[in-house]
Amino acid sequence: MSGGDHLKVICEIGIQTLLAFFSIWFITRILGRKQIAQLTVYEYINGITFGSIAATLATDLNQRTWHHLIGLFLFGILTWGMSYISLKNDGINQLLQGEPVIVIEDGKILEKNLKRCLYSINDLLEQLRLEKIFDIKEVKYAIVETNGALSVMKYEHLEVPTVQDLGLVTSPKAPFCSIILDGKIIKDNMRLMKIDEDWLFMQLKAKGIQDIKEVMYAAVNQQKEIYIDVYKDHAGGGEKTPL
Repeated sequence: MSGGDHLKVICEIGIQTLLAFFSIWFITRILGRKQIAQLTVYEYINGITFGSIAATLATDLNQRTWHHLIGLFLFGILTWGMSYISLKNDGINQLLQGEPVIVIEDGKILEKNLKRCLYSINDLLEQLRLEKIFDIKEVKYAIVETNGALSVMKYEHLEVPTVQDLGLVTSPKAPFCSIILDGKIIKDNMRLMKIDEDWLFMQLKAKGIQDIKEVMYAAVNQQKEIYIDVYKDHAGGGEKTPL
């Protein structure tokens, strides 16, 4: 194969790879933003198929490109159609996705239900430990969801009390907004939080920071509390200080 032929092959693979990438991106945007744990069985299967077709589309020079593209979009349409039907019909949704199964009730394991979910005792105990439960007697209900995750309800007297339960009064919290990233000021966020560089440098100076390049990350909230983290921790990073 001559140098010109090699270049032609590389260009074809490059073009097909771009087509595969943007086709998958386009189909994913159409299908929505479900997390992996929220995917149904048919969505998971189609996801694997998408990857396989896209890989073939990117590297296969023996078949026409549009053959692979048709297959890719057909699977995308199929996935969208199944999702749409599931939303409109509860019966079909239950058939396709299954239903949640109770595996612990009043501190007792329901072995038959556990087998239905293909859950072993070790699987169940592992999931309970992830929920920080080491004694099954603490569990009032445990349910295996359709995605395989375990939802747990403890007995009421064992639940961690909330601030409302304790009758405490708390001050409102506000989210922090990044204003310095990798030693660079994010000016749009500064304007959003209604602060200027004079105020920022005054806060840095109060922490013994002379050069903004020392700062890896800094953020501020509406109450003008500032969080500063520097590259060298001994220079006063990782502190949150109110104005």
